[in-house]
Amino acid sequence: MMCKSQKLIDRVLCHWLTLVLSILLLFINSAAATTPTLLNDLALVDALRTGGHNIYFRHVSTDWSQSDNLHQADDWLNCDPTQMRQLSEAGRADAMAIGNAIRKLEVPVSEILASPYCRTVETARLMGLGQVTTSTAVMNLRAAEYFGGRAAIVTTAQRLLSTPPPAGGNRVIVAHGNVASAATPAYPAEGEGLVFKPEGDGSFILVGRVEPGQWAELLATVTD
Repeated sequence: MMCKSQKLIDRVLCHWLTLVLSILLLFINSAAATTPTLLNDLALVDALRTGGHNIYFRHVSTDWSQSDNLHQADDWLNCDPTQMRQLSEAGRADAMAIGNAIRKLEVPVSEILASPYCRTVETARLMGLGQVTTSTAVMNLRAAEYFGGRAAIVTTAQRLLSTPPPAGGNRVIVAHGNVASAATPAYPAEGEGLVFKPEGDGSFILVGRVEPGQWAELLATVTD
């Protein structure tokens, strides 16, 4: 009797183990299928030169001894470092270097949007890629309560990223890490650019990631 009971227990355990392993493999395969394949250096430059992409930058590095004192609407427009976190000098140098490399790479830019925070607008302007237009579509999530809530900002950000840029170039978007983290599969470092390709069906895919110093490296690779 004991022997029969043990065989039954072993059979049940084997069944459950097989089921668990099958589910685990399903998740692994699903994750592998949805993990984007990023373009390598030359392929990424070629794609950007062709246009049709949205390049989402998190603002360049900031002075973390400062903090955001957000108490009411439009506080984000305050460029006083005692009230809102601003760019560091290193960040300002990075923004100019990024813009310089993009111009030398001959990457066409047909639109530049920035969250209305001072640190995002300043980043976009220092890049020197053209006229900067502020947009609350990619507003910092800490101010989301003034724009319909967190879900509303995520929706508008995703809609923007799935929309092709104006013809003849790429759209540059300068915004915040928390928006990217909530609306896309990536969380950028300060100054990092995420390259998204609109799919034409209301979706977008991540095709490239470029850290601040890598723009100059891309330029060196192309000109070697």
